[in-house]
Amino acid sequence: MKTSIDQEFIISFGKNLRKIRESKKMSMQTLADITNIEYSQISRIERGLINTSVGIIYEISKALEIDIKELFNFTIEK
Repeated sequence: MKTSIDQEFIISFGKNLRKIRESKKMSMQTLADITNIEYSQISRIERGLINTSVGIIYEISKALEIDIKELFNFTIEK
């Protein structure tokens, strides 16, 4: 069972991913197409419903053309 801080981290990560993706004017469908990740999985990541793998995060950072650490540049929202 996830602790509250784990869930808050996952939600904050997803919100940050969405913010970055939108700042790049990229749709979820385009991100899905570039990364070969299901649209529904990207949606669940952005909504903080799933904890994704490092490999997926790496693929997303490449598709967004950002350093992977930018995806972790956020504060946890409570």
